[in-house]
Amino acid sequence: MLRGRTRRGRGAYVADDDPLDAAQERRVRAVLALGGVPQADLPDGVQQVRLRLLERAASGQEAPRDVSAWAAVVASNLAMDWHRAKRRQERLGERLAALRPAEPPSGEETSVLSLAVASGLEELPDAQRQVVVLRFYADLPVRSIAEQLGVPEGTVKSRLHTAVRALRARLHEDEVV
Repeated sequence: MLRGRTRRGRGAYVADDDPLDAAQERRVRAVLALGGVPQADLPDGVQQVRLRLLERAASGQEAPRDVSAWAAVVASNLAMDWHRAKRRQERLGERLAALRPAEPPSGEETSVLSLAVASGLEELPDAQRQVVVLRFYADLPVRSIAEQLGVPEGTVKSRLHTAVRALRARLHEDEVV
């Protein structure tokens, strides 16, 4: 029986105080701990079980027949959720780590790359060089470049694509990247 409850109608109940007694709370803590939840997160897990029990009461649902068993199942589900969230965070961390360069390029490497790009830019046709400089050095959007040059956006995109492909090939050819 639920401690501290008054029954209303078909099994609905109203919480007068803590929905979990001491024995139920110990059981919830044990289920969470055995489920791999760290000791520091156990109080939060117990609070989540209490919250779900109170939400159930507030929504007018019938009280669980065996609150202790119901709380243990909820605690078990919370432990699984905790592990899922932890794995999700680890995968996110791995993806972010993969995006970062292993080590920043040295000043010498940056200089070599800058010289190679400058040399590659000199070899591009004037129209391609112009859109590359406006897009990547002046940081103008394609639409603005098209408006300023009086050409369609598709033309700007095409020139950028061709120029970048040529620069990339040049950098690979020179073994810079």
